[in-house]
Amino acid sequence: MREPMMNYSLAQSIDNDFEQGESTLDHLIAELITGLGEDVTREGLIKTPQRVERSLRFLTSGYQGDIKKILNGALFEAESAEMIVVKGIEFYSLCEHHMLPFFGTAHIAYIPHRKILGLSKFARVVDLFARRMQVQERMTAQIADALVEVLEPAGVAVVTEASHLCMMMRGVEKQGATTRTSAMRGAFKSAADTRQEFLAAIR
Repeated sequence: MREPMMNYSLAQSIDNDFEQGESTLDHLIAELITGLGEDVTREGLIKTPQRVERSLRFLTSGYQGDIKKILNGALFEAESAEMIVVKGIEFYSLCEHHMLPFFGTAHIAYIPHRKILGLSKFARVVDLFARRMQVQERMTAQIADALVEVLEPAGVAVVTEASHLCMMMRGVEKQGATTRTSAMRGAFKSAADTRQEFLAAIR
């Protein structure tokens, strides 16, 4: 489960930046709105550039994240070497080609070697890489590689499933299409039975 305090703190930080006059994008967003044929001075749009900037800074806040700081204090000694699966982690990201959202769930498994990770941190790792301009394939691989680096496990597996608004709202306009990507590392890549155990667990 995601920890709402993280979202609140980040939103407060972004709000504080605006209060201190550190906004740098709102005038560009205003120009964009004007270029689309709207009147940015009308009542419903007066504060839209600031709102959009605040939203975009939140949705791309993963660029400022540090994996080691996020996981600090959440690594513990492993007492077994059995597979651990965390599934159904919700995420939202921005397609880097159209800057439209894609969203879905991430499923993660690992086989501990010497260390285990506090369960809530998996959601934080997913958010770290989802809150960027992304492609789903790269995001999935980045999550897996970050966990390999930090945990040094016998294996890591990550599967993400997502709906892409760039495919639903424009272009082919296919509402029911979803995309699944995977990244297998260590035992999950080399041992078919281990991989199948994970895939069965997330069905």
